[in-house]
Amino acid sequence: MKDSYAVITGASQGLGKAFAEELAKEKNNLILVSLPGQNLKEFVEELESQYCIKVCYHETDLSLRDNVLALTEWINSEFNIDLLINNAGIGGSGKFTDVSGSYIEKIIQLNVLAIALLTHQLLPNLQKSPKAYILNVSSLAAFSPMGYKTVYPASKAFVHSFSRGLYQELKDTNVFVSVVNPGPMKTNAEVSRRIEEQGFWARITSLDPHRVARYCIRQLKKRDTVIMVNHFSWLLLRILPIWLKMPVLTSKMKREINVITT
Repeated sequence: MKDSYAVITGASQGLGKAFAEELAKEKNNLILVSLPGQNLKEFVEELESQYCIKVCYHETDLSLRDNVLALTEWINSEFNIDLLINNAGIGGSGKFTDVSGSYIEKIIQLNVLAIALLTHQLLPNLQKSPKAYILNVSSLAAFSPMGYKTVYPASKAFVHSFSRGLYQELKDTNVFVSVVNPGPMKTNAEVSRRIEEQGFWARITSLDPHRVARYCIRQLKKRDTVIMVNHFSWLLLRILPIWLKMPVLTSKMKREINVITT
């Protein structure tokens, strides 16, 4: 019988890389996916050497539909999988009329279409395992629209809703579906700089990717259907009325893009 593997997208940095390291510690074999030119091969070799596991990788741009289908065809033909972590995503801030059409398209293709298509194509493979899991990475942004970041929260609201619906559909099967809604994380140098520039509150509520990954894996095994990492920020978003939180968040985003452009 073939060994089982965990699939992680967006695995070369940030939360995806943290997921890979935490699962490697638990002796899970891995299939890591990222964009080309992200030093993924070196990371794979490091994991194999340190944890004595099998790690395969695939470099591709998941914002292109044909690449998603090529990836899933390769996985389904070569591997048995028991975990899919849909982590790859893209965000950013900007005035809606100033951003390009390709920018909008890429967010929707990667944050919406790629997750749905990857899950759809890999689900039959997961269903062959006695016990399997899907973890989709959404965001606290899913809980409130905001100006100057109009497309990203909408795409993450899709991820949250899609995950909840799929959980309900599969809850009596061997495949358990969960969604995590983390807040800001210092995933790379650029994101860390933006968090620092947002002031004291942003700094104290930002999250460490490794702590988030560990917590998510633990809660996934406990069959937690909606994983909340920053409970205080989530509570604020839940209790504040939309007429109050939308202007506050929009003002925050406007300050952010003003910092970037000056």
